[in-house]
Amino acid sequence: MRYVSTRGGTPSLGFSDAVAAGLAPDGGLFVPEELPNFSGELAGFVGLPYAELCFRFLRRFATDIPEEELRPLVARSYTRFDSADVAPLVELAPNLHVLELFHGPTLAFKDIALQLLGNLYARQCSTRGEAINALGATSGDTGAAAIHGLMGRPGVAIFILYPDGRISPLQERQMACTGASNVHALAIDGSFDRAQAVLKEIFADGAFRARHRLAAVNSINIARILAQSVYYLYAWLRLPGKQQETAEFVVPTGNFGNVLSGWMLQKMGVPIRGFRVATNQNDILHRLFTTGEYRVGDVKPSLAPSMDIQVASNFERFLYYSSGRDAEQVKSTMGEIKASGVYRFQNFNRDTFTSSRCTDAEIPGIIRRVHEAYGYVVDPHTACAFQELDSSRPSVVLATANPAKFPETIRAAIGIEPRHPSLEALKTLPVVRYKIVADAGAIRGFIEARAV
Repeated sequence: MRYVSTRGGTPSLGFSDAVAAGLAPDGGLFVPEELPNFSGELAGFVGLPYAELCFRFLRRFATDIPEEELRPLVARSYTRFDSADVAPLVELAPNLHVLELFHGPTLAFKDIALQLLGNLYARQCSTRGEAINALGATSGDTGAAAIHGLMGRPGVAIFILYPDGRISPLQERQMACTGASNVHALAIDGSFDRAQAVLKEIFADGAFRARHRLAAVNSINIARILAQSVYYLYAWLRLPGKQQETAEFVVPTGNFGNVLSGWMLQKMGVPIRGFRVATNQNDILHRLFTTGEYRVGDVKPSLAPSMDIQVASNFERFLYYSSGRDAEQVKSTMGEIKASGVYRFQNFNRDTFTSSRCTDAEIPGIIRRVHEAYGYVVDPHTACAFQELDSSRPSVVLATANPAKFPETIRAAIGIEPRHPSLEALKTLPVVRYKIVADAGAIRGFIEARAV
């Protein structure tokens, strides 16, 4: 399997090289040259444990890793989850399931891909005899999951940018209280979108990137997208047979990577009916799917901070596939969006996507209604997915974070403060973070001084 850039200006790479590169040198995102079709293999996947299913899926993409290495690597990636299912599918009502994606070490869905990515990077360090410096930007959960996939590993340093004061206190503690000397939590002024823009600027500096062997941990990394496809497959296989072809997956979405993973699986022959993009009040994707216009606005801090995003990086991958793999069209469109912040699509192809929007004023009420109806507690991001649910057809809601990460919001909504032992332990530890301006030069200097 080879990987190409969505903008067409980069030679194709194998899986390990595409993972190591993260962002393509031409500014595009790597995608598989061809998507395999799994329709003939679905019956053989039924009943497989999560790690084995993940291996059988990924071996079609990681063709440069021998299967005798890939299988144990994948198995190691799912040993730190507190559920044997890794991603259990919970039935709340006959037509309503919740896919719990928060059973990893940082209690968020990002763990499912980033535990795997950490092991892929460890293999890279071992087989190539090179150190790497992992760089990422986070709106809350990615940074912690990346850190817990890489902290303490020899030959690796990790640098995470996050918007100061715009993530929850516990999300910050998960990044800044590890005690690991190879972890650097960088609190920047401004929004996540600013952090993401700085990250892309640094990756665009080819000489700096090569000198420090930079590796990307954001969902711009194709390994994350493919690893996330697996939990959609795992859930779909466990749905009652009559629901498999009619269920809609409802996905809390900010950077578009999570829901894109499911949509790509659909294009690989898994007959998923469709997807609803559930946004918070930072609703650029809802506006896109309802009007056909992509218009970047100002980020409004919200009760669901991991979705406080106005520039959805993974939309570029959707654009590439939905345009018939027209790299020139993608390059032109992304250039116009970068220059003006606006692009009006003519005859926009929504494919099997719908969307919804949820404001801060609505989130507490939804948390309360779900608790009263089902005795189930959802975090503020997952609450957004319960907006506009159609009870007449099957839905699978993706629960993206443990509610214990957002105790103030849960307490205000239902009078209960959820707790988790790993989070309670963080409250007494010292915070080690670095306040830095959101400037590529300043951050390059910081990395230069601490890179391995």
